[in-house]
Amino acid sequence: MGAIIRGVEYFLTTVHDRPGSAYETLSQLAREEINLLAFGAIPMGPGHTQLTLFPESSDRLIRAADKLGMSLLGPNKAFLIQGDDNLGALVEFHRKLYDARINIFASSGVTDGKGGFGYVMYVRPEDHENAKNVLGI
Repeated sequence: MGAIIRGVEYFLTTVHDRPGSAYETLSQLAREEINLLAFGAIPMGPGHTQLTLFPESSDRLIRAADKLGMSLLGPNKAFLIQGDDNLGALVEFHRKLYDARINIFASSGVTDGKGGFGYVMYVRPEDHENAKNVLGI
C-alpha cells in the first residue's frame, strides 16, 4: 500500500475536564453522523480539556456544531498520513520537510497492530502550501 498523504482540516472545542465530557461530545457527533478521521484531547489548565476534531466533512461538522450549540475554532490545517508500518516509516516524510526547511511543530501517530499506521503532522500555516508541494499532495 505504501502511504497515502492528504491535507485535512481540524477544529478545536473546549469541554469541562470531567469524566464523560469527551464521551458526550463524541456521542453527539455520532448521532449527527459526523465521521472523524482523527481525534485528540489535551488538558488546558484547571478544569478544561481541548478536543481536536478531524472531520471527514468540515461542512457537516460545522452544521452539526451549530445545531448542538458547540463552539468550534477552525478550520485549521494539518496532514494525515496512513500507510504500511515498517521500521522508519516516518523518516522520509520528515526528511523531505527538513530538506525544505519546514518545521513540523507537532505530530502524533499510532500503529494499528495489523501492519498499518496513522500519523497526524502539523506545520505552521505559512508553511502549509509549501509542505503540500514537498509532500507531493
